[in-house]
Formats: sequence, C-alpha cells, structure tokens
Amino acid sequence: MAYKFVDNYRERGARKKLVEHLKSRGITDSNVLNAIGKIPRHFFFDETFWNQAYKDIAFPIGDGQTISQPYTVAYQTELLHIKKGDKVLEIGTGSGYQTCVLMELGADVYTIERQENIYNHTIKVLPGMGYNANFFFGDGSMGIAAHAPYNKIIVTAGAPFVPEVLLKQLKIGGILVIPVGNEQSQTMVTVIRISETEYEKIELDQFRFVPLVGDQAW
Repeated sequence: MAYKFVDNYRERGARKKLVEHLKSRGITDSNVLNAIGKIPRHFFFDETFWNQAYKDIAFPIGDGQTISQPYTVAYQTELLHIKKGDKVLEIGTGSGYQTCVLMELGADVYTIERQENIYNHTIKVLPGMGYNANFFFGDGSMGIAAHAPYNKIIVTAGAPFVPEVLLKQLKIGGILVIPVGNEQSQTMVTVIRISETEYEKIELDQFRFVPLVGDQAW
C-alpha cells in the first residue's frame, strides 16, 4: 500500500464535516473533536479508497480487521477522559488511527497488536505521520505488564469478558474502556479502579467490534 502524505483543502473540508457529524451524534468533548479534526484519516487508506475516509463507517484494512468507525473512536476516547501525560495502554493497534487520536490528546501511548502484517505496516506508517507511540507485538488480552500500571486502558476489539489481568494493570483511579459481549454484539463497558480490590463497572451502549483474540479472550 503506497502512501502519499498529501492533505489539501478537500480532505480538510471533509474532516470538518466529519467533526460536525460527530457533534450531531452526541460527541461533546471538544478536545476529542479537535483531535479528530487534525488527523488525516485518508492516510490510513489506499489512495483508491480515499473517498471513503471521512465517512462515518468502519473499513477493512486486511487480515479480517477494520479501521474503526469515527463515531466509535470518538465515543471510546471520550469515555477515557484523557489528560495530558496520561499513560495509556491500547489493546489492538490496528490501523493506528485510534493511537493517533490518543496521542493528539497528549497521552503517552503503549499499543499492542497481534496481527503481524498489520503490526509491521502500522509501525512504519505512524512514525511517517509524526506519531511515535510505544509499539508492541503480541497478545493484547494479556496487556503489557512490564510497563504497568496505566492511567487508562482502551480495548478496541470485542471481548467475551473483562480480563482480570487488564484490571490489575490499572492505576488506582484509572479507567478501562472495553466492549464486552458475544461475537455479534457488545456492550461498551467502563471500569474504574477504586482501590486495590474494588472496581466500579458501568454498562453503556451497544456496538459491534471484531473479536478480541488471545489467552484472556476468544
């Protein structure tokens, strides 16, 4: 996939329309909206499909994976309440679009991907765009214990349950956002770590993600 990093008035105009669309769907965090307004989403697409880049849809990126729908990215990010300097674990790097949104918000991102082809592609594309996250290849359902604890954890694939191993990698006061359900539909869940042993769980809206695969998943 060849990338020509060109971002002209047409693409910038399409991003503005996308941001307005996300506002109309209930996204209110101005920092999240501003981040999405800055990131050239078409860079994550083959040039042939640039006309799809600013539609509010998921789109295939190979190996059975997708670049997430912009609304879904905004929704999950809003739930994280990112503060500048937050140490964030992202489970499922995928295209890297969500990674870029987190970094635009000032997060220090640790991101892990299990699909080797996608991993090898994304670790080249994101630095070329100026986004230098901490990239890891492996089973995201196990988190990255070596760099824990994290202020925030975001899971970008549908899980059958909330992995205990991820909860243990949260700081006290930290937030985990994860879609939980079956392989057809998931409920977005926010978990806040109250203490060493206590967690507050909040169930929200329904979504559909690709499955989270690993030792602590499907």
